[in-house]
Amino acid sequence: MKPAKLLFGTAGTPKSSKKRNSISGIERVHELGLGCMELEFVRGVKMGEGTAKEVHDMSEKEDISLSVHAPYYINLNSAEPEKVDASIERIYTSARIGSLCGARNIVFHLAYYHKDAPENVYESVYELLKLLSSRLEDEGIDVILRPETTGKATQFGSLKENVRLGCEIDNVLPCIDFAHLHARSNGAENSYEEFASTLGMIENELGREGLDEMHMHVSGIEYSEKGERNHLNLDDSDLEYAELMRALKDFKVKGLLICESPDNEGDALLLQKTYESI
Repeated sequence: MKPAKLLFGTAGTPKSSKKRNSISGIERVHELGLGCMELEFVRGVKMGEGTAKEVHDMSEKEDISLSVHAPYYINLNSAEPEKVDASIERIYTSARIGSLCGARNIVFHLAYYHKDAPENVYESVYELLKLLSSRLEDEGIDVILRPETTGKATQFGSLKENVRLGCEIDNVLPCIDFAHLHARSNGAENSYEEFASTLGMIENELGREGLDEMHMHVSGIEYSEKGERNHLNLDDSDLEYAELMRALKDFKVKGLLICESPDNEGDALLLQKTYESI
């Protein structure tokens, strides 16, 4: 179900959750007054179907929208075919279990360039994602695959690449990680004008749907000339998050905004409060 407004939430269970599991996390997100949570399958999909259905029931009870972050161990441009096959299966399993949880958006990092030309990597990734999207549709798994914008120039996943995939493949739309865009550009992508340019490009390429059903990651970030180093809390970073919130409000963006700061709940609440004050 598409959100009717912009929802704010945490990457994984909030730090103050009584227990470190998804059901307790959903309850805590609701108590905090947030609207969404991303299920972190980043170390592997270890949730069974029974638990997934319990998660779904709790998310409906508490009116919390869910998404999934698939495992980190994905590289659709590996030179080893078995690693590509394993990567596809990790995304597929994340989508299958995530769908049982009621998650609509399945986020993942796609690939590394290695020594290959970016356009060649794009073609390989395109073909694999197209096949996976068709497989999910054939099996009635109703999700949106969300390639995430990445934080290093060595990684496939620039804004243009991921938006292009969204234009060319059904049931694929980008996950826009604004911290990664900032780090990938070595400190650019950090003003109202630049945030507005990104949102305008998404609307121009994907239509109003691109802004009405956005999925975003936001956090503070430490970076070098090589890109992302690690995530920080917002007030420990140079990310101009208030300007980002202003751009999101001006463009009437809807969807899910997931906070990946170390203090995931504190910064999610800070972003929500900043947005609501504009």
